[in-house]
This record gives sequence, structure tokens and C-alpha cells, in this order.
Amino acid sequence: MKSTLAALIAGLLFGAGLLLSGMVNPAKVIGFLDIAGAWDPSLALVMVSAILVSWMGVQLALRRATAPAEDPPQRAIDRPLLLGSALFGIGWGITGFCPGPAVAALGMGFWPAPVVVIGLLVGLWAGNRLSV
Repeated sequence: MKSTLAALIAGLLFGAGLLLSGMVNPAKVIGFLDIAGAWDPSLALVMVSAILVSWMGVQLALRRATAPAEDPPQRAIDRPLLLGSALFGIGWGITGFCPGPAVAALGMGFWPAPVVVIGLLVGLWAGNRLSV
């Protein structure tokens, strides 16, 4: 129950951060990706802030004697990784949504969000079926 509550609080904080930073607005994300046009660097600031907060959380967890911290398994850069990364990037560039902001925008009733979330779910399902 404790871990479920912690996950809920973390998810709500993450969603609130996305809303406050404007990252649920696809135009803001597209502006970041448009390096040849009217480039908007605000997404980079949000990313750096998120990395810093995450790093601090990891450091605190590592100091706890009971923290179940494990190094992720090392994996080679292979075809599925490259294909998945390319598909993610193409989808992000076309829609202006990555998974977190898409779900947050879905809760706001933002019209493209349901299409993006359905596409994410279909992609997860297909990726799971193809990798077996």
C-alpha cells in the first residue's frame, strides 16, 4: 500500500510538473524540435531540471541501507533498440507528445491526446508481440 501511494504521489507530481511547464502543449515541444526555425529552448530547461531532481532522488536512495538499487543490465545497441528509438522520435516529432505529456493531456481533454495514447498502447502491444 505504501509503494502504491508513493507511486500515485510521484505520478501526480510528474503530471503537475508537465502542466506547469507547458509540456502538454504540442506546439511547445514542436518549437523545441524546430532547430532550424523559431527554436524554443524551454524544453531543454525542463529536461535538465528533471534530470537534476532524479539524480538527487537516486543519491538519497543509494544512501539508504535498505534501498533496492541495482544497476540495469548492460545491453548492446541492437536493431530493436534503434528501430524503437526511431519510431519514438518520429511519433514525438509528428505529434509533439511523448508518453507522459500525452497521458496528462488526455486528462485535460486535449483532442489529439486520445489518438496518441491509443497509438502508444497499440505500439506497446505490437512491440510485445513482435519481441516474443
